[in-house]
Amino acid sequence: MVLDSIPDWIIIIVIVLVLFGGAKKIPEFARSLGKATGEYTRGKMELEREIRNSLNTGKEIATPSTNYKDAAKSLGIDITNKTDEQLKQEIASKVSIQK
Repeated sequence: MVLDSIPDWIIIIVIVLVLFGGAKKIPEFARSLGKATGEYTRGKMELEREIRNSLNTGKEIATPSTNYKDAAKSLGIDITNKTDEQLKQEIASKVSIQK
């Protein structure tokens, strides 16, 4: 069945939008979702580029407040009892940097 391939949460959101906002809100929601997805992708690419530049030059990332723990958490890496250098290496492997 076609509905089995669509995640349940999308169906619920569409139903709520139709009930409370009318059918006119669906295109607005889709546009907003597209913009948010684009911004997330651009941010991810920028982080990958900074990590790649850092590894290529052997220097720290140019931002003054480098926080590898936050970056590792956002990538789903366990940060328990790890140094910044270990986290940096795991982030690089998770991002799959290609030379």
